[in-house]
Amino acid sequence: MIEHEIISKYLSKLTKKNYSANNLNDDVFFDKKKKIVISVDTYNNGIHFFNFKKPDLVIKKIIRSSISDLICKGVKPKYYFVSMSADKKYLTKVILKKITKSLAEEQKKFNIHLSGGDITNSKNLSFTVTSLGFSDKIICRNKTVSGDDIYVSGNIGDSYVGLSILKEKIKKTDKFQKNYFIKKYYLPDLPIRLISILNKYCNSSIDISDGLFDDLLKLTNKQKTKFNVYLDKVPTSLNFNKIIKNKKLSKKNLIFHGDDYQVIFTAPKKFRKLIQLKAKKMNQKVSIIGEITNKSRKNLLISGGKILNLSNFKGYSHKF
Repeated sequence: MIEHEIISKYLSKLTKKNYSANNLNDDVFFDKKKKIVISVDTYNNGIHFFNFKKPDLVIKKIIRSSISDLICKGVKPKYYFVSMSADKKYLTKVILKKITKSLAEEQKKFNIHLSGGDITNSKNLSFTVTSLGFSDKIICRNKTVSGDDIYVSGNIGDSYVGLSILKEKIKKTDKFQKNYFIKKYYLPDLPIRLISILNKYCNSSIDISDGLFDDLLKLTNKQKTKFNVYLDKVPTSLNFNKIIKNKKLSKKNLIFHGDDYQVIFTAPKKFRKLIQLKAKKMNQKVSIIGEITNKSRKNLLISGGKILNLSNFKGYSHKF
């Protein structure tokens, strides 16, 4: 089984009387009355991060990927809790100083505050982060409307190129390219400025953690609407474009693997100019990559007028 099957078949039925849990079909818990928004994420060594040779960068990646769950819901993160399972080789004074320095930098950058957690002894290194914010509303999944534009923030694919360089799947890169892409893997550019746009104009949203299409499927999985996405419109960085040209790589093989922590959101076409204008003013890149439709029986990925097989572009999923 995979993760969402375990949730839908076994766990979601336990939340029937708990409407704040959103049937376990969203990124967060949301208590509307108390205006509390909570997300919980666990990160395992060798699965969610490549290794622990750069603890200062790993902890930043973990924090950013965790608060991304709140940001994509239109909520500013305020507090976070960190639990860590590790043995003594991961808890040396040198490593702990690096971790605390990085956490202090992330707290300053995102105006968040460490508020608790736990530390346990284990041979397997893992972190669990709980992020908390306050809001009158959240932008839910499964609220797309036929005719909506599909937007994505930032650029897609840089993180996976960085991971591929770390794994030596992409070799012989120059120093600038190597540093640029590895930085994008460890330090995703969270679109926190997008929160005001999400709250004012959009119908539905999700962050890109498991992959562009996997997360689009989650965005619409309880609806009859489908999506049309145009490969050529998926935004990529100048450095991404250069490396695929120089290495003769394929864009479509690099942009669907996740770990981007950008936001996919949908909004009515009537707000298109306003969204683009406001995003430009706040220096936040957003791109329209397709549309939501109720006139199609299946989701479509379109490239140069040709329909591609979506099954070839699956992202990451936990298999058990």
